[in-house]
Amino acid sequence: MKFYLTPGSCSTGIHILLEELDLVFEAHIVNLLAGDQLKPEYLALNPKATIPTLIRNDGSALTEFQAIAYWLARSYPKARLLPGDADGDARIIELMDYVVGTLHGQGYARIFTTDKFAPSPADFETVKAQGLHIVQQGFSVINEALPEQGYAMDAFSIADAALFYVEFWADKSGIELPDKCQKHYRLMLSRPVVRRVLMEEGYRPEDVQTAFI
Repeated sequence: MKFYLTPGSCSTGIHILLEELDLVFEAHIVNLLAGDQLKPEYLALNPKATIPTLIRNDGSALTEFQAIAYWLARSYPKARLLPGDADGDARIIELMDYVVGTLHGQGYARIFTTDKFAPSPADFETVKAQGLHIVQQGFSVINEALPEQGYAMDAFSIADAALFYVEFWADKSGIELPDKCQKHYRLMLSRPVVRRVLMEEGYRPEDVQTAFI
C-alpha cells in the first residue's frame, strides 16, 4: 500500500493505525504549504486535493479520515479497533465524526486556514476567535463523554487515533485541554507506536509540551 500524509496533520492519526496494525506501506509526504496536493499526479489519485490518501493493494484509492480508519478496522478485525457490536461501533463513529467534522473541519480550519473563512483580512481575528471557541467547546463536549481513565471506549480504537491528532494540535497551539482530554492525550503518548510515529514525522520529545512519557 501507499500512504500519502503530511507530518503533524490529521493523517498522523491514520499513520498511527497503520503502525498499530504493523502493515507494510510506502509513505509519501504531501507538502501542503508547497501545494503538492494540487499537482496533477496527486489529483489523479485524490481529486479532492486532501490528505490522507491510502492506495490499497488493489490500486484503488481511499480518502477521508473516517473512511480509511473504518476500512482498516474492518479489514483487520483481530486488532479489535472497533468493538464489533452495533451500538459500540456507532459510538466510535459518532466520536470520530465529531472530531473530524466539528473540531477539525469547523474549529481548527478557521484557526489554520483563516483566509478561507474570512471575507477580508480585517475579519481574520474574528474568524480565528470563532475557531478557537468551536475547538474549546468541542473539547468540553468530548470531555464530558470520556471516562475518568482509559481510552474513549474502554479499549484502544480508531476513535482514539482521531481524538489524538486534535489533542496534539491543541498541545502544539497552546490550547489548554480539559482534564479528561489531557489524561487521554497522555495515555496516547504512552503508547510506543504513537511515540514512534511522532518521531518518524519529525517530532522530538521536547517538541511536545507534555513530553513523551
